[in-house]
Formats: sequence, C-alpha cells, structure tokens
Amino acid sequence: MLHVVHHADYMAPRPQRGTFRFDKYYLVMEELRASGATITEHAPDPMPRRWLEAVHDPAYVDEVFRAAVPREKERRIGFPVTPRIRDRVRHTNGGTWLAAQLAIAHGYAANSAAGSHHALGDTGAGYCVFNDLAVASNRLLAEGNVRRILIVDLDVHQGDGTASLMAGRENVFTLSLHAEKNFPVRKARSSLDVGLADGTDDDGFMAELDRHLPTILAEFAPDFVFYQAGVDPHVDDRLGRLALTDEGLALRDRYVVREVRSRGLPIASTLGGGYGEDSRAVAARHARSMLAMAEENWRHPARHRPEMGLAEGSPA
Repeated sequence: MLHVVHHADYMAPRPQRGTFRFDKYYLVMEELRASGATITEHAPDPMPRRWLEAVHDPAYVDEVFRAAVPREKERRIGFPVTPRIRDRVRHTNGGTWLAAQLAIAHGYAANSAAGSHHALGDTGAGYCVFNDLAVASNRLLAEGNVRRILIVDLDVHQGDGTASLMAGRENVFTLSLHAEKNFPVRKARSSLDVGLADGTDDDGFMAELDRHLPTILAEFAPDFVFYQAGVDPHVDDRLGRLALTDEGLALRDRYVVREVRSRGLPIASTLGGGYGEDSRAVAARHARSMLAMAEENWRHPARHRPEMGLAEGSPA
C-alpha cells in the first residue's frame, strides 16, 4: 500500500508569467490511480502561518500571504505569487508535514508535490516559495516527535535553501548528491555535498550513494528521514545533467528506503524536480518512484521505537 498525500490545490492554474508547468501534479495522481496498486490518498491542511514564520522571515511570509511578493523575488522564484499560488504552497507544505506523520505510523509515506529545497529564509528561488523540508523538520523537532533528522536530497540540483536554513543545527544532517555544474551556480554548504560530474550514470551515482548513506545513518543516527526524490537526474530530463535510466532511478529509490527502513526508521518522500516537454512521461517517472519506495517499505514492517514515541505501524 502507498500512503500518498494530495490536494486539489496542488494543481494551481499556471500564472501568466513564468515557465513552470503545474500539470504534472494531477498527471502523477492519474498515473498512480491507473497503476493497479493499493493507494490511500490523504488530504493535508494548509501549513499554519506561525510554523512557516518559525523558519522563514515573517516579513516574507506576509508578502506571500498578501500575494504581494516584490517583482525581484518573483523573478528568483520563477513565477508570480498569486492568491492561488499562495494557497497551493500552504497546502504543499502541509502535505510534507502530513507525510511525516503518516511515515511515523506506516514506515513510509509520500507527498505528491513539494520538495521546495531552493527556498531561503527571506525569499523563494528556483520554483520554490516556502521550504517544506525545513519547515516540517523544524516542527517535528519542536514538538518532540523526533530528536535527529536526516534530509537526503537526491534531486539533480543542490538543496541550497535547505542547507542554508538548517545550517548550524546539530540535530539535522543534510546530504545532497547533485550535478555539480547545475543550478544553483553558487552552492550552499550542506552537512555533506557530493557534486557529480556531468553524465554520471546509474553505476556512478549508486557508487557515491552507497559510499556515504550507510555511514551517515550509522554515525549520525537519525530518528527520522526526509527524502527529496526528484526524478531530474534522469538522462532525458530537460534541466538535468546526469544520465540515470528508469532502472537507475528505481534502484536509487529502493536503496534509500531499504537502508532507512532496515534500521526501523520512518521515511517520508517529497516529489522534487522533474522536467520535460512530455509532462506525462515525467509524471510516470514520479509515480514509478513512489510505487517502488512503497513496495520496498512493504518488505520492512514498521518497528515500535518507544523511546521516540513512534507508533507501531503495519507495513505500507
């Protein structure tokens, strides 16, 4: 079973300005529903303003809530922040929070949007308005749900916003494997950055992931894992510079979930990047990614960890 978070507001109308396409979000759900897999859909509440302000500059949050983001910030984001976009990002952020709660109960859960890892404290950037990974992590720690969080970012672009917002926190580890020569030009400093050469293929990517992830899990010893599961490392991605195949993406996703779940840890994934002229093909990659992770989770029944207050869950 796949527990997936989705909301109608994820499919905001495309703004008049900007190149970002929102159609993949309903196409992902169409692909999942047509897959024949057992899927449980969960609708999130909008992220409370005070939770956003705990991570982002309250003045910037106010600009978004009033749909009055200055033009220079909208240019960094890549599209204007309309009232519909405001409602969308509140729900996508709430979706990552809900996916975390579902992961604690079931081992693994997915948000069918979000992974807005470029958003910084006082501005959005790179198609990202609020940083759901940082906001949800901060809230999990503030409420005492967990003590240590690992954010695994395997999007083709470095998670510069997440790295910046979580910098200096001993209870959060940020790992980013990305195309070194891709956006952003000026990288932030994650807890560990692995910059990959253009054209890195399945074997090269997996060798680097296997070199680092088990060690981090053992030495940092997180209680919870967020996974930015962008499919833009795919060889056919319009904005990628790597060369992973469909099989390589599935191997990557299964590996991450297996390493995390075999240690009895919950993991929640966010959609992340994926770009191309054929939105249906991109959506199918995202859907296959979530289904592969749900299948791998099924192999690792949830284990009760009372010291963290994690609930016993059945395998998803």
